[in-house]
Amino acid sequence: MSKRASAKYKIDRRMGESIWGRNKSPVNKRSYGPGQHGQRRAKKLSDYGTQLQAKQKLKGYYGNITERQFRKYYQEASRRPGDTGENMIGLLERRLDAVVYRAKFVPTPFAARQLVSHGHVKVNGRRVTVASYQVKEGDTLELSAKAKDMALVLEATKSPERDVADYIEANHDKMTAKFTRTPKLADVPYAAQMQPHLIVEFYSR
Repeated sequence: MSKRASAKYKIDRRMGESIWGRNKSPVNKRSYGPGQHGQRRAKKLSDYGTQLQAKQKLKGYYGNITERQFRKYYQEASRRPGDTGENMIGLLERRLDAVVYRAKFVPTPFAARQLVSHGHVKVNGRRVTVASYQVKEGDTLELSAKAKDMALVLEATKSPERDVADYIEANHDKMTAKFTRTPKLADVPYAAQMQPHLIVEFYSR
């Protein structure tokens, strides 16, 4: 079981907003910060604090990626031509667990990671168990026969909470999805505002 399974929504209260846009987020009931001193008036953040918060929000959104892995995405994005922030979003959205989540096969990024690591996802007919696997444009995903009958998956595909992303062609009858293109920041249906330019500033200090 994930070490964050019971506390995955704590980040919502720390950020003061529901980063996944879910109805069950505790921030909907308690809009103040977590912990004993959560109801104190929030201090004004410094530039560093604002940048750090932007990084923690984006990192947490994708199922709390490790700092080491997240920094690698920044380094790879900065090596590529074009805007580093946009490149970083593209790399994050090409993660296999992110594509599974965007195809609406599961309700959360945490569930997407678990579905992948348990061997329920095939990419171009081959089983892949690495959540950070980079999906390429034109790749086709298919869920295993066992996953197709899971209550979690069936409920997620019918949920009105969110739609399938524009850059993914999903077939919920066959439980397949095709990654059609790498998205830009404006294409990604984030429930909360993400600011990759602040993350670039944070790492380039």
